Amino acid sequence: MLEPKRTNNRNRGFYVRMRLLHNNSRNVRTSEKSFCYRYFKWVLWFSLSFYFFASFLFNHKPNNTISFISKTTVSQSKASRALIESINSSALLQYPKHHQDSLNGLKIYVYELPTKYNSDWLTNERCSNHLFASEVAIHRALLNSDVRTFDPWEADFFFVPVYVSCNFSTVNGFPAIGHARSLIGSAVELISSQFPFWNRSLGSDHVFVASHDFGACFHTLEDVAMADGIPEILRNSIILQTFGVKYDHPCQRAEHVVIPPYVSPESVRKTLATSDVNGKRDIFAFFRGKMEVHPNNVSGRYYSKKVRTVILQKYGNDRRFYLKRHRFAGYQSEILRSTFCLCPLGWAPWSPRLVESVVLGCVPVIIADGIELPFSSAVPWADISVTVAEKDVGKLGSILEHVAATNLSIIQQKLWDPRITRSLLFHDRTVEGDATWQVLHALTQKLSMSHRRSRVSNE
Repeated sequence: MLEPKRTNNRNRGFYVRMRLLHNNSRNVRTSEKSFCYRYFKWVLWFSLSFYFFASFLFNHKPNNTISFISKTTVSQSKASRALIESINSSALLQYPKHHQDSLNGLKIYVYELPTKYNSDWLTNERCSNHLFASEVAIHRALLNSDVRTFDPWEADFFFVPVYVSCNFSTVNGFPAIGHARSLIGSAVELISSQFPFWNRSLGSDHVFVASHDFGACFHTLEDVAMADGIPEILRNSIILQTFGVKYDHPCQRAEHVVIPPYVSPESVRKTLATSDVNGKRDIFAFFRGKMEVHPNNVSGRYYSKKVRTVILQKYGNDRRFYLKRHRFAGYQSEILRSTFCLCPLGWAPWSPRLVESVVLGCVPVIIADGIELPFSSAVPWADISVTVAEKDVGKLGSILEHVAATNLSIIQQKLWDPRITRSLLFHDRTVEGDATWQVLHALTQKLSMSHRRSRVSNE
């Protein structure tokens, strides 16, 4: 049985040798084919190995990587990571700059006014960081924006940078705006005498910021503001204002865009960096701010139309409610611990608490009848907040308990969308989707007021 095998082995060896000797004419071609085949196999093997190795690394990231995962039920740790991602990405400007295509080729000319109208006020550091500071933030962002043009003849709109909320009272420390009308009037007189653009459109393509209680009416008491109305010189212009209501009001009888109050992205980022963002939200309902037991202003009226007074009287001893009347520099850390954040009206319906609650993941409870909220096309307010009528503030406890027992997780899931946070914060450089970008987007809806575009279309 061994002999045939040996014979066969010799025969096979002889056959191979004979082929090698007898087919010299095909030897080179065969060798080349064999080499190419081996080379192709090695390349294919290496490519497949690299592909599977890279896929393994990509799908097995380190555990400390920040990510936002959308699920029906969102855990506290995932929500906190979403907050960090949202704030850090916005504040560090890691989002791409906006493209002109997304803003319909919008062009804005920024007047270079004497420093007494703007930058001189910045000697007080509060000027660029308090709740009215959107006038400063928008100016800074426009100076660095792609939409800025240095040729006024190609501009769609003209931005007039006058800071009116930086004059802080030495008596109570609050902004004093008695000088606002005269300061703006002086600026308009200057630009109308040195440039032809105001006079040719009667100011209809000029943009101002009025980030005070009742916008361009420039008074903190509503009845006085309504009686004074918007200065005649501004009534043709576009006003960027924090004040907005859904009904007719003298203080919004001008073309306007409702903008959010200013909240410093840096302060929010610092809060997230120094607080336990993965901690339990151990405060059910939170409010810190002015709550009057008795009317104590010169007019004899209750601040907040008595809404805050009722909250204090009704829930001051309720263990579910964390109510504080005194200032605390680290109050944002309290927001981060809270499930619901009360946002009652003050003198005016809007409040910086709206922004702070959203960007820190606390469900805002809006108590301000008829309020018009900023950037409704970008922020789904009805989905991320709870609205309580002023007359129902006495039922606040049962309303919030019902929400907590039914759709709280759904509200929170939508609230933690980083795009919403981005749309409510102003930055020194505009990025697509942030608060200044939302202002620019709103202006693209008003291009019919652009004198330049009207002239071009007529031609």
